[in-house]
Amino acid sequence: MNIVPERHHPQASAKMENVHLAGEDDDIYSGFNDYNPFFDTEGLENDEGFQQAVKTSHGRRPPMTAARQKNFSLNRAQIGTAAGNRLKTGLVSSMGRPTTGLAVQDGSSARPMTAVRAAGFSSTGRGQSFDPLNQASKGPAPPLEMKNPDSPEEKIKQLERQVNDLIEESCFAHSRGEVPVALEKAKEAGRKERILVRQREQNSATEQINLDLTYSVLFNLANQYEINEMFTEALNTYQVIVKNKMFTNAGRLKVNMGNIYYKQRNYPKAIKFYRMALDQVPVNTHKEMRIKIMKNIGIVFVKMGQYNDAITSFEHIMTEQPDHTTAFNLILCYFALGDREKMKRTFQRLLQVDLNLDDEDKYLPHPEDKHANMVLEVIRNDSLRELEKEKKSAMERCVMAAAKLIAPAIEQSFTVGFDWCVDCVKQSPYTELANDLEINKAIMALKKKDFSQAIDVLKSFEKKDSKCAAVAAVNLSFIHFLQAEYPAAEKYAEMAMSSDRYNPSALVNKGNCLFTMGELEKAKEFYLEALRTEASCTEALYNLGLVNKKLGQLEPALDCFLKLHAILRSNPEVLYQIATLYDMLEDTPQATEWFMQLIGIVPTDPSILSRLGELYDNEGDKTQAYQYYFESFRYYPSNIEIIEWLGAYYIDSQFVEKAIHYFERAAVIQPNKIKWQLMIASCHRRSGNYQQALETYKHINKRFPDNTECLKFLVRLCSDLGLPDAQEYATKLKKAEKAKELREQRISSGSGSRTGSGRRARAVRDGEDEERLDSADSGRGGSGKRSRQGSSRGSALGSGRRRALPDASGPYEVEDQNVDASYVDPLGPAAERPKTAAKRRDVEDEFGDEELGDDLLPE
Repeated sequence: MNIVPERHHPQASAKMENVHLAGEDDDIYSGFNDYNPFFDTEGLENDEGFQQAVKTSHGRRPPMTAARQKNFSLNRAQIGTAAGNRLKTGLVSSMGRPTTGLAVQDGSSARPMTAVRAAGFSSTGRGQSFDPLNQASKGPAPPLEMKNPDSPEEKIKQLERQVNDLIEESCFAHSRGEVPVALEKAKEAGRKERILVRQREQNSATEQINLDLTYSVLFNLANQYEINEMFTEALNTYQVIVKNKMFTNAGRLKVNMGNIYYKQRNYPKAIKFYRMALDQVPVNTHKEMRIKIMKNIGIVFVKMGQYNDAITSFEHIMTEQPDHTTAFNLILCYFALGDREKMKRTFQRLLQVDLNLDDEDKYLPHPEDKHANMVLEVIRNDSLRELEKEKKSAMERCVMAAAKLIAPAIEQSFTVGFDWCVDCVKQSPYTELANDLEINKAIMALKKKDFSQAIDVLKSFEKKDSKCAAVAAVNLSFIHFLQAEYPAAEKYAEMAMSSDRYNPSALVNKGNCLFTMGELEKAKEFYLEALRTEASCTEALYNLGLVNKKLGQLEPALDCFLKLHAILRSNPEVLYQIATLYDMLEDTPQATEWFMQLIGIVPTDPSILSRLGELYDNEGDKTQAYQYYFESFRYYPSNIEIIEWLGAYYIDSQFVEKAIHYFERAAVIQPNKIKWQLMIASCHRRSGNYQQALETYKHINKRFPDNTECLKFLVRLCSDLGLPDAQEYATKLKKAEKAKELREQRISSGSGSRTGSGRRARAVRDGEDEERLDSADSGRGGSGKRSRQGSSRGSALGSGRRRALPDASGPYEVEDQNVDASYVDPLGPAAERPKTAAKRRDVEDEFGDEELGDDLLPE
């Protein structure tokens, strides 16, 4: 074997001097921070040779000075690189160009080569910026040229921006409910758009017309016209869009035109445009839109009464894409035609409609998964969940309404039909609706006044789940309360509370029972608890106001009804209670204002009209009082109090003939009360019709022969008219007075004056009559009469009438106040009676028994 001797290469040995093995030194990264003076570039800027070499690739560096050569030779050993070796041989660079460098002089080592051109890296200091293209010498860039705002192109762009802004403002105004503002913005956008088109035509830029902008302007304008119910303008605008062939898919807007004709009740044209729109909608790509248009067509046919055509449209929809609304409309059509079997089949198809809702289990809490619970909190009430709830509630409403509609029609009786619907629901995916249908069955039985069946149905829920049992118990409590079976009502209210303590309806029923039993404070506590459970429980709030009113706490009661008025803005019962409370608080202006609001809602309520008349009468405004009393009389002509006030008003106004009409009506209503007969005769006397007055007094005497007032006026009239009947009536008067005195003596038993006893007896009789009248009016007059009984000031109406209304025994003329002292009894002076304990009453005192005024005494 030949052994090749190892050659020693001086360059290799020089290279190996700087090679360190890993084992020789622990720090393999040592030497990297050593500073080599050769790499000091601070002085290259002043090195002429280096600068010359940089400027040209062919120049040679002049010989270096001795100092630089020495420094270079000293450091050569540390530049053991391939580049340093190539400097000696004059090799070409990697780019193929001849390398530049320094010629070797006097055997000294050459300086390593530099680049032909600077790479751009800064080596002269930190203050110099990077500028490889030498752009700094050119100076700053010239400023951008300003666009001329008066140029046609710029004006066109500004107009386009203004039109778009106006369209957006119109849409935003419509979303805020500012419909007139939205229409004005849409009109202004239309004007600006027409100006824009004219400018483009003037600049010969018709090919640049923005059709999308024109379409948006016209469509928004037509939509705003429709919203403002300017249907003719909307149709004209839609017609402009539809007739323009440059607008793609504009024919679909015929649906909107059909909607406008539907609102105008022009159903044939509505169907025409719906069908035209249906023809222009592609069959395969816009299936859902076609279904909606067919729904509109079916609804229009229902409005026209063409149920067979509507059934054709609805049946097609149920075949292609069934939904609960269409199924319900189809049931209505079959119900109108009386087709029982198809009603049943369609009801079953309604129960098979899939709502495409996710499983409800995903909303159940996960006790062990905190992350899932956090996600559940987010999605439990989000917009998608609300949409699912809305779809489900709409489906339930359709099922319930359809069941109540067809139950009496599909079978011989309502009960059998409803039972069939309940059985169908139990076999469907909506089994939870079966209990609700049972409750509705009981409610329908209540509406038919079949209380026994309703109670039987509701009692069947006592052993079912707590929710249904609570609902049934609430209804049972209400039924027993209506039947005045208060212990049973309280029992079922407590059952409902035991099933669900936070059931506001059960708490209200319990409070109602206590209210009826007179335990107002306890009832108040239950009403307050119901309000704490559900702040919007209007029944609890109303009853709480009634309890406070009953307890005399008028201010808290007023607060309750004012809160309720904020919830129920136009409820007449709430307005009535507020007005009554203001009246009880003696705030007449507020009471009048609230009664006026109430009249705006129930303008034909006679009790409210009479209350307004009473308020104006108390204020002294007789004209306004007459207006409202007369309106009350028109709607309820049997109210004695109103009749009496109207008669007194005409007497005070010197229109005695008109007062006769009202007193005659009062005499018809109360034929056994002599007061009205005497008032009629008195009116005849006041009007100067003495003969008619005499006939009326004679008629009264036949019916009431013992009435001394009637006999006195008969004596006076016959004497004045020179009739021979005066003596006869005078004799009857004497007998009647004696009989009356004997009765009064017997009643008083010798104690007290006959005058006082007679007045007291007559006051008792009048009070009994008024009580009977009040009891009769309370059944007819409603809440208005009850409110007057509860007024703190009492009934001012009666007192006002008694002051204004003179009695039947008045004189012939109002201004004649004196008694004729020359009157001579044709029978001569009466024999002197023996003195008794009772004071003898004069003839004039007899007129006071009927509360007669002094002006009504005979002459």
